[in-house]
Amino acid sequence: MTPRPCRAALLGLAAAFPLIASAHAGADAAAHHGLLAGLLHPFTGLDHLLAMLAVGAWGATALPAADAQATSPGGRVAAAARLPLVFAALLLAGALAAAAGLRLPAVEPVIAASLLVLGLLVALRSPLPAAAASALVGGFALFHGAAHGTELGGAAALAGMVMATALLHAAGLALGFAWRGRAAWMARLAGGGTALFGAGLLFFA
Repeated sequence: MTPRPCRAALLGLAAAFPLIASAHAGADAAAHHGLLAGLLHPFTGLDHLLAMLAVGAWGATALPAADAQATSPGGRVAAAARLPLVFAALLLAGALAAAAGLRLPAVEPVIAASLLVLGLLVALRSPLPAAAASALVGGFALFHGAAHGTELGGAAALAGMVMATALLHAAGLALGFAWRGRAAWMARLAGGGTALFGAGLLFFA
């Protein structure tokens, strides 16, 4: 029998799917302008928020052995920040391309798939070679950026979006480092929940 908290969470996720689905697809026609709109935008869609947190958490929880054993905390943080930096850069590239009129196919299914994949990687704490991890994260970031770019207008809004993304990545990194030791079960729980959410989005897409 499913525990009550789990049932409540599943019901809440199911209720959120229609809201999240309507939050993209360019319905705003780039109606959001200004720095504040850009800062708030990544927080208005749970799919984007979870993906950005997951990238940071995965960067911290799945450090290759050489980086994980770095003698200075700054060295470990710098190594963990590589994937968030790649994500932020290609997120901006995707947003700029979308603002210029380029339309990527299947944006929403790819965003949902990014949650499924990134959630599993966080849950399993699975490291990948640096090039493969960067390509994976960067590819997903292009599609997240494309969704943002159809809804945001102007340089200030895009700058705000990147700033909010950096904040979410930093939060994900902090969580990931906190989960590296005895709290590894929390990484499995959070990653599994993110993957389940992504699978639900794919199912309802």
